[in-house]
Amino acid sequence: MSKDDNTLILGIGGVGLHLAQRLVHEGYPVTVIESDSELLEAAAESLDARLICGNAMQLSSWREAHAQDMGLMIAATNDDSTNMLSALIADRFGIARKIVRTRSIDLMDGSILSPEDLKIDLMVHPEELVAQEIFRLVKRASCNDLTVVGDGNMLVLAMRVNEESPLIYKTPKELSATHTEYNFRVVAIARGISTIIPHADEQIRPLDQVFIMARKDDMKPFMEMMKIEHKKIECMMILGGGLVGSRVAQLLEKEVKIKLIENNQDRADELASDLKNTEVIHGDGTDANVLVMSGLDATESFIATTGDNETNIVSCLLAKHLMNRNNRDLQAGHGKTIALVNKEDYLVLASTIGLDIALNAKISAANEILKFIRRNELLSVAHLHGVDAEVVELKAGPGSEIAHKPLKKLASYFRQHNILIGGVEQNGVWKVAVGSTQVQPHNRVVAVCSSHQLKKVRQLFN
Repeated sequence: MSKDDNTLILGIGGVGLHLAQRLVHEGYPVTVIESDSELLEAAAESLDARLICGNAMQLSSWREAHAQDMGLMIAATNDDSTNMLSALIADRFGIARKIVRTRSIDLMDGSILSPEDLKIDLMVHPEELVAQEIFRLVKRASCNDLTVVGDGNMLVLAMRVNEESPLIYKTPKELSATHTEYNFRVVAIARGISTIIPHADEQIRPLDQVFIMARKDDMKPFMEMMKIEHKKIECMMILGGGLVGSRVAQLLEKEVKIKLIENNQDRADELASDLKNTEVIHGDGTDANVLVMSGLDATESFIATTGDNETNIVSCLLAKHLMNRNNRDLQAGHGKTIALVNKEDYLVLASTIGLDIALNAKISAANEILKFIRRNELLSVAHLHGVDAEVVELKAGPGSEIAHKPLKKLASYFRQHNILIGGVEQNGVWKVAVGSTQVQPHNRVVAVCSSHQLKKVRQLFN
């Protein structure tokens, strides 16, 4: 690898550790500076990187890390001022790309000091990213999620399979044969705590969460076939008035009737003053009586954003039950729940026990950073919620392994490495990929893979 790939990470907390693990897995040489020896000791058990016990504000630590040989610096400490100043230090050491994590939205507007002034190439605010993601998901009220890829020409729909679904007990091969009026492809399945990148004979089962890719023009009739109606959320409830909860309310309160429940009286008073179109309620959101008295029966979406994983999961399960106790159609967009979950192990678990979507701020931040790092290789990257899978858009290299042959000839490689080719753009037209599809050099391709196989996808296209 070149100097550009040498990566220095400051801080091995949540975002820093997650990034370091993913970059090391993809073959990037990683050096970490962290002042907390306990964090370093824990990281050493699972991370094949150079770990330095030091302070990001001490130049001796930078010199020990050989900062002059680095091509990328990621400042992910818990202190905004340290991260900001680190970008200036990195610039003096000649580090070409500087990424900074910040918790303050005020620092991101650039009105006083722009990122250019601070020598920052990318500024990432995890809580803002999650809030924007919740905003997008609430606007997509008709299904669990709808991910846009291929410049909007391809879409990936997430939906739960119930006993009445036309997909139940069908295989992708059977679905392709019976629905020839428009093309779609099952690209991932969440089953229990497992993620499946399905082959042609993988049978879809009840309670599976399936991810279906189709051209934009074909998605609407497909959703009609699935009896998924386009509905607009009119009333929602938010539990927790921290950075994420208050920001979601701020983004949506002019379009949606919002009730926000906050357990801390002083914070509730502050939010009531700041949020002009949101009803702020002081109370315990894990108490069913509080939820009912606050009007949960008339609510169409419930968002839990407190700082406690268990509170968010339990309150969403309780809200799901209360919102759907009148036997509402679970596919109709009512009773949707979104939980903020800071512990990665809980993400898939949350989806398997009844929550619609679980989000993680550090993963959202890491994905944003990884998109920036890989922008020369990958045209775009999107993470599918509820599964260990990525949707990536790439361009086939002239001498790449994937070029000049039907995809079915690579079937064994795809199966071995959990890779699926979903769509291909040829001559300006996007198509759903099938076994006979041949990828030509410079074609844009949308692939789906398990997160830890992204390196194999890149190798396939280079």
